[in-house]
Amino acid sequence: MTHSPCKTALSVNVNKVALVRNTRHLGIPSVARAATLCLEAGAQGITVHPRPDARHIRAEDVQELSALMQQWPGREFNIEGNPFQNLMDFVRQYRPDQCTFVPDGEDQFTSDHGWNLAQDGERLRPLIAEAQSLGVRVSLFMDPVPEAMALAKAVGADRVELYTESYASAHLRGVGQPQFQQVLEQFAQTTRAAVAINLGVNAGHDLSRDNLTAFLRACPGVQEVSIGHALVADALELGYAATVQDYLRCIQAA
Repeated sequence: MTHSPCKTALSVNVNKVALVRNTRHLGIPSVARAATLCLEAGAQGITVHPRPDARHIRAEDVQELSALMQQWPGREFNIEGNPFQNLMDFVRQYRPDQCTFVPDGEDQFTSDHGWNLAQDGERLRPLIAEAQSLGVRVSLFMDPVPEAMALAKAVGADRVELYTESYASAHLRGVGQPQFQQVLEQFAQTTRAAVAINLGVNAGHDLSRDNLTAFLRACPGVQEVSIGHALVADALELGYAATVQDYLRCIQAA
């Protein structure tokens, strides 16, 4: 995404827009309109996570967004999900720029852990290869464990997405606390381990305007952040354009 002056790309996860829409039968707010406003404001990508129960993003949303992204060359469409559930059907049909493999259970409230590649690596390997054969970059949702980066590389992943909830929680408890620096250093070490073996690094989950800059300063080399909940919450107050621009400012400040 060379059009952006920011080293780290911002991909906006629009799941929460769909969640609000699904509480009524009026079709508002529009997921496609939200994505368009974010792209117009400078977001480098759009992320969706269509779960099997369609609690937020639905199959028709993926279809509509896939068509929309064709109008935005150079911007990235990222589809997340469990490849052992419904994700691969979307990958085969729409061939997004990137797919992020997430080890969610079907009834899971939200993503809350990364892959155990010692357990699931061999099952993932052929699915990673299949997605790549379709021209789709593959990222694995991973906990910040430096030693696991070599395993992600070994099974064929192009990137990892570091699960950042522990960082966000530590930030909330206070940046002056010893635990904050310990947690942040764990992410920094994991990022360095990935970069050292030419494994791309994404990050996401509970990143916000409050904690994003500090994270990126500590973890140079992060290529993309995927942000949904906090960004959509901010947009309720500020609007999509101002919110996206502020997140880009946070990235640039790093």
